[in-house]
Amino acid sequence: MKFEYPSQLPVSAARSDIAEAVKSSQVVIVSGQTGSGKTTQLPKILLELGRGSHGRQIVHTQPRRLAARTVAERIAAEMGVRLGDEVGYQVRFTDESSPKTRLRVVTDGILLAQIQRDPKLMQYDTIVIDEAHERSLNIDFLLGYLTALLPKRRDLKLVITSATIDSVKFQEHFEHALHTKVPVIEVSGRTYPVQVVYEPLGTAPALMRSVPGFETGAMPGDADYETLSAAPDVKDSREPNVDMPTAVARACAELVIHSSHDRGPRDILVFASGERDIHDFENALRHHYGPRAIDMRRPDAIEIVPL
Repeated sequence: MKFEYPSQLPVSAARSDIAEAVKSSQVVIVSGQTGSGKTTQLPKILLELGRGSHGRQIVHTQPRRLAARTVAERIAAEMGVRLGDEVGYQVRFTDESSPKTRLRVVTDGILLAQIQRDPKLMQYDTIVIDEAHERSLNIDFLLGYLTALLPKRRDLKLVITSATIDSVKFQEHFEHALHTKVPVIEVSGRTYPVQVVYEPLGTAPALMRSVPGFETGAMPGDADYETLSAAPDVKDSREPNVDMPTAVARACAELVIHSSHDRGPRDILVFASGERDIHDFENALRHHYGPRAIDMRRPDAIEIVPL
C-alpha cells in the first residue's frame, strides 16, 4: 500500500499532530471545513499507524450509501490497491470486502446493525465517525452507544470528524463521560474567492456591467444581449411576471457570455429544490440554446446534464 499525502490538502500538514493524538488518546476529534481532505486522508494516517491489523479492521462511517462507495474507491485508488482487498466498503445489499480488508467504509446504519450482532464491536480496533456535525439519528445513536462502550474496550480508538462549529460540543461530551482530555485537531479548509450577485426578477442583467460594451448595463439591440433572449417565445426576464425557469436560463446565459469575455468556457452548477424544478430548468435551457444544446460537435456546444 502506498502512503502518499497530497500537499495541497490542508489535512496533510496536520498529519503528525493527528497521528500523535491517536497514539495518546482514545478519542480524537478532527475539526475542519469541507475540502480539507479529512475523509480521504484520515484512514491512510490510521493505516500507516498500524491500525486495522491483527485480525481487526478500521471502520469508517459515511451518512450516505453513495458516499461510502465513492470514498472507498478514492482511498483504494490513492493507495494503489484493488477495491475489496485492503480497502472495502459495505452498504445495504452490497458488501465489497474480503478477509484481507483492513479499512471498511460503511454507512452509519450498517454499523448500528452490526452492534446487534456484536455489541462490543470486536471486529474493529478503530472507528471513524465522519461528518458527525450532520447529527442524524444514526450518528447520535452511535455516539451515545460508543460513549458507553469505550470504557469497556480501552483498546478501541474513536476518531470523530466535524465541522468547526460543533467540535467543542463533542469534546465536552466525551471529556465529561470519559473523565480525560480529548484533543481537537483543527484543520483549515481550502477557500476560493466567491462573488455573490443578486438579480431580482425584472431587473437588468447584473453581470453584464463587467463585460466590455455593457458598462452601463445591457440594452436590447446590443449583439451579446440578443443571445439572452434569442430563442423564440422566451420572454424578456426583465418583465415583472417572468417565471423562474426563464430567469434561471437567462442567468446561465449571462454566465456563459461573461466567462467568454473573462476566462473562457466554464462549467455552471445550478442547485434546484427538487426533480420537477430540475426538469423545468433543463427544458428552459434547451429551449433557450436550441441547436447549441443538441449538436455536441459544434464549437459553441453547451451540454446540459440533469443530476
